[in-house]
Amino acid sequence: MSGGPLAGVRVLDLSRILAGPNCAQLLGDLGAEVIKVEKPGEGDDTRRWGPPFVRDRHGKPTGESAYYLCANRNKRSIAVDLSRPEGQSLVRRLAARSDVLIENYKVGTLGRYGLDYASLHETLPGLIYCSITGFGQTGPYATRSGYDFLIQGMGGIMSLTGEPDGPPMKTGVGIADVMTGMYAAVAILAALRHKEHTGEGQHIDLALFDTQLAWLVNAGTNYLLSGRDQPRLGNAHPNIVPYEVFPARGGHFILAVGNDGQFRRLCGLLERPGLADDPRYATNPARLEHRDTLIPLLKDLTRRRERSHWLGQCEALGIPAGPVNTVSEAFADPQARFRGARVDLADEEVEGGSVPLVANPIRLNATPVTYRRAPPRLGAHSREILAEVLELPPQEIDALIAAGVVAEGA
Repeated sequence: MSGGPLAGVRVLDLSRILAGPNCAQLLGDLGAEVIKVEKPGEGDDTRRWGPPFVRDRHGKPTGESAYYLCANRNKRSIAVDLSRPEGQSLVRRLAARSDVLIENYKVGTLGRYGLDYASLHETLPGLIYCSITGFGQTGPYATRSGYDFLIQGMGGIMSLTGEPDGPPMKTGVGIADVMTGMYAAVAILAALRHKEHTGEGQHIDLALFDTQLAWLVNAGTNYLLSGRDQPRLGNAHPNIVPYEVFPARGGHFILAVGNDGQFRRLCGLLERPGLADDPRYATNPARLEHRDTLIPLLKDLTRRRERSHWLGQCEALGIPAGPVNTVSEAFADPQARFRGARVDLADEEVEGGSVPLVANPIRLNATPVTYRRAPPRLGAHSREILAEVLELPPQEIDALIAAGVVAEGA
């Protein structure tokens, strides 16, 4: 049994791409045993979403992309053909020995295999069954496929992202998928708590579209309260001023002035203390109303000195400020290094003997997250899972592999 607060919990992961796998990985980091069920010969779509790819000891690509690596550690992989009755039977038997099942098939697909919630709930009332789809199990869009990019567009976030005079812009990562995976993990933890008290499982219906609307947060409530759409503001904030990127010699930096006291200190630093007493700028509501005159004035002042000067002075004066880092600079930052933002998981089959991954940010002092397994190759644990979890004899496993119902990893 692995360590961690979810030690003893078994998760059957039938999901692909990012939202579901990210959820399952998070549960795995917290100690759950995760079995990833994949299609023989193909596996998770993201295995091929590269370059870059992992390279083996001879420098050749292994078939695992960086995208796949980001959401699939702490799992074992079994390759099962769900189109075959024998494969469906194996998954039902694995579900019977699991606490949680995660899937992100289109609505109705798993019902054809007898692997939907209604079918499994009849015989497995304690199973927690989490369905992740683009639009949920109900509603006029329920049968549509959902992709992160489409959801960002439909869910409003792209209308808020980008320069005022530019086109709508998606975020640089699949944030709708990531946030849905996070919500799914929270829902599963709540369902596990319910099961602990009642013995009952339940169906979790999570939609990317619903989640995207939920994490509009203040932009969503701004609209609900005012009845007006928020315009694109680039790097500016809809409710706080000054709160954006400013120019300086040698680069740009961020000022995130959250209250009037910080603004007064900023004015002193910029050698314009009178701005803090100007009725147009003395309070945040006033600054918000007059941002069109204030921001150009501040930018004219900040571009006169080096970025390092402003960052050092802001830190000394308690004015929230920071650099705009590239990804490489972010990982090289002393804080990121101290906090262990990168983890390297051993894998004897790959170049260098390990794969680099982004660490889990959760820190529990009594039951910390663990990094037990590098992301698995397709079907790497098929034989092991059938023998260990289902207790199948070697000859039966050999027959399933020979028939193509199950595939082994190379």
